[in-house]
Amino acid sequence: MLGLFHFLALAPALAAATYPVIQTNYGPVQGAASPFRDNVTVYKGIPFAAPPSGSKRWTPPTKPESWANTLLATEFAPQCAQPYSEAGIFSTGKNSTSEDCLYLNIWTPSYTTTNPSEIESKKLPVYVWIFGGRFEGGSGDVITYDGTGLASKDIIVVTFNYRLGAFGFLAHPELSLESGHNSSGNYGILDQQFALRWVKENIGYFGGNASQVTVGGQSAGSASALDMMWSPLSRNLINGVISESGARGPHDPATGSLATSYTTKDVAEAFGVEFLDTLNVSSVSELRELPMATIIGYGQLMEDDYYDGTAFVNLFSGPPRWRPVIDGYVFRHGYGKSLELNAHADVPILTGNNKDESGGGPSTISEYKTIWTEVFGNYSSQFFNLYPAENDTAAEDNSNTISRDMARVGTWEWAAEWASGGAKSDVFVYYFTKAPAEGQSGGAYHGAELWYAFNNIPYSDYSDVTWNATDYEIESVISDYWANFIRTGNPNGGDLPYFQPSTADNKAAMWMGEWFGSGPIAQSEERISFLQRWMSGLHEY
Repeated sequence: MLGLFHFLALAPALAAATYPVIQTNYGPVQGAASPFRDNVTVYKGIPFAAPPSGSKRWTPPTKPESWANTLLATEFAPQCAQPYSEAGIFSTGKNSTSEDCLYLNIWTPSYTTTNPSEIESKKLPVYVWIFGGRFEGGSGDVITYDGTGLASKDIIVVTFNYRLGAFGFLAHPELSLESGHNSSGNYGILDQQFALRWVKENIGYFGGNASQVTVGGQSAGSASALDMMWSPLSRNLINGVISESGARGPHDPATGSLATSYTTKDVAEAFGVEFLDTLNVSSVSELRELPMATIIGYGQLMEDDYYDGTAFVNLFSGPPRWRPVIDGYVFRHGYGKSLELNAHADVPILTGNNKDESGGGPSTISEYKTIWTEVFGNYSSQFFNLYPAENDTAAEDNSNTISRDMARVGTWEWAAEWASGGAKSDVFVYYFTKAPAEGQSGGAYHGAELWYAFNNIPYSDYSDVTWNATDYEIESVISDYWANFIRTGNPNGGDLPYFQPSTADNKAAMWMGEWFGSGPIAQSEERISFLQRWMSGLHEY
């Protein structure tokens, strides 16, 4: 049965000659003008799966029920059940949550024709965006990644919702038994893959090229975009990956703390058993009967003891408890093993980091010596030779420097392993350095690049940031790199500064923001070699 949102949205088609009715495989839809730019049409709240509630909690997504009347796709659907609104002031949606939430949104250039065959002949490149939020919060209606800016560059943009927290990532022996694959815990990932299949089957009706689909995301969305490449269930559905603040080498210790972290089936199932005990239920069937609001309260659990007993306990926080599971079905290997076996889609990748998103660590000389000695152990004397500090100011500066170096080297290591593992496609690594002009003190913070990459700065009335002419110039360049990559798998084109692919020999990244050009991943070759040697001795995360 169609969810409540459908009953509110379904109505006879209104006469609107400039907004064609698109016949999908499930029913007709009609969009409306984007409120942000002329000549862009947006279709909001299209169901791509049935509501995963009741007996369908913790089951793979299934097809939505078809409809006959034209769906007026002019409102965003509710966000998936979550304890807070990740979207905040940036949301253009309802800021309501529901288990009936598996909907997607599509932005296209506005066409001058309503003829279906003429629309399908457009074959425009497609960008499918997966939102971030540590697998705990967020939604496809956040204005930061509204698709209008890229659609104005003749790219079709798709965003969607997926199950979060316990609803999306609960593993349990009962769930594994009933699955038919001896697996559980990846329902949010299965939602993402289901949305990609919907795109593969339907995006041509909107003028998209189903053979040129790039999947992108930031933070947990970045990890998810990479997951689409890792998983055997989705690797044939994509033609490129944009991973913003995501890819770090398997031996990079920060990998364990980020949303790119994963857990094992045994650990995830054991926690699932504990979770049922916590909620005082004895079976999954009883858990399925609990109110949504009861389960939402556990959506932001952290694995706080993840680094206990390690040198990193005072440096990194633990990962989100609800995260992807190496279950043998959706994911067969960890990241390192997948790279080693070349067990992934061979598609071009654009990935990178932001200057001020990694955290600085200790800020006093005493803490500096104590914590970094713990972190680097037998390598600590080399560390202090390469990153000397004799006062609090130098300690804080060098803590920032080593955090940035670790991030750049960790991502470059990932790219180098990708290239050396047999992949024929290129990896392009960037380093974003620009802090939005005014109104915030976080520098080039986690997610700061999104406004620029999505060509969305004109929508700044929805943020507390004041933009200037330089920001608009940077936006023009970065959004062109992203658009070129979505079209061809290569960010280069026109008169843009050359963006060189990363290889084992090219120990550099494309610096973007304050200036554009190939820049170092650390200040010296000695620092790069030092971090490589140190990371190589750590276990895989």
